[in-house]
Amino acid sequence: MDPRSLTPALRVLRLCLHLLTAGLLALVVVRAATGRSDEPAGAVVAVAVAMGVVYAAGSLVPAVRNARTGASLWLAALGTVWAVLLVLSPDALWLAFPLYFLLLHLLPARWAVPAVVLAAGAAIASYVGHDGAVNPGAFIGPLLGAAVAVATVLGYQALYRESERRRRLIEELIATRAELADAERAAGTLAERERLAREIHDTLAQGLSSIQLLLRAAQRDLPGDSPAAAHIEQARAAAQDNLAEARRFVRALTPPDLAHGSLAGALERLCATAPGLTARCTVSGTPLELPTPYEVALLRIAQSALGNTVRHAHARRAEITLSFMETSVALDVVDDGDGFDPERAVSGDGGFGLPAMRARVRELGGTFTVESAPGHGTAVAVTLPVPVPVGGDA
Repeated sequence: MDPRSLTPALRVLRLCLHLLTAGLLALVVVRAATGRSDEPAGAVVAVAVAMGVVYAAGSLVPAVRNARTGASLWLAALGTVWAVLLVLSPDALWLAFPLYFLLLHLLPARWAVPAVVLAAGAAIASYVGHDGAVNPGAFIGPLLGAAVAVATVLGYQALYRESERRRRLIEELIATRAELADAERAAGTLAERERLAREIHDTLAQGLSSIQLLLRAAQRDLPGDSPAAAHIEQARAAAQDNLAEARRFVRALTPPDLAHGSLAGALERLCATAPGLTARCTVSGTPLELPTPYEVALLRIAQSALGNTVRHAHARRAEITLSFMETSVALDVVDDGDGFDPERAVSGDGGFGLPAMRARVRELGGTFTVESAPGHGTAVAVTLPVPVPVGGDA
């Protein structure tokens, strides 16, 4: 009954309930003052006023609105005063109808329905006790009112719960859509950074390195007193400066996972943050400084493979091995999960992102293999040829 938690419709219904109770109490008072002479009018008025005071207290006392114990005690007090009023006046039975709604609203269903039946029984007993006549109307009226109140309140509560469930679902969908949009923007930004870094490295940096190599060869072939020697030296220095600038661009566009450390360090951090999985990273051989596109490709493949392990494989352990050899670098991701049939995933990603991994490796001239079988885990192996530096500047 906290006013802050009520919708406009509930506020209107609560106001109507207050007005109905006040009107019925006024009816009891008026009927006692102008009705049958055998009723103790003064006592009826006093008890009716007392019931009005108790009822008003329920809307004003916070303990009644906010605590089930307070509401139960208030209903007990209100029911007691109403019972006394039933003994004094048969007109008090009309107050059973608003009382039904209060019981159903404030008590749990397992207690509210028996309480409504008890209130209907008290109303019937009051009618029979005052009039002394037993007829179908004495039972049909209170029981029908109780049935209508129970059906109305329980039906509304079911609709309200369904409405709240849908409201929460809509809020979750909106939040999820916003998160997906943020994730897509972040993924798009990272993909564009990687693309630019790869393009700069593969075109500008390699081109400038080749120009520098050709200028060195030209310097060696020129006589020492040639007028062109100074110009060639200036051109070679400019190419060197621009090559350094291109490399700075590539480093600035490097993914955040690689921006503050080596590939091995990024793989170790990836293993440490894998949820619900014991993952380990091992490095063998003598680490080499790889071009940024190679490091990005190996890191993204490891992320994708480990992500698939977490989402699909139901594995307990996984191991990432980074191996540096004389002419190649290899990455192996092995897990003890459910496994799958690689043949069925050739035409599509099958939920494992295999085409995306294979495409990255193909761009760099490497080999990509997957070994797996249902119930026997999965092993993803990548081998990339170590690029030969062009004049030591590539």
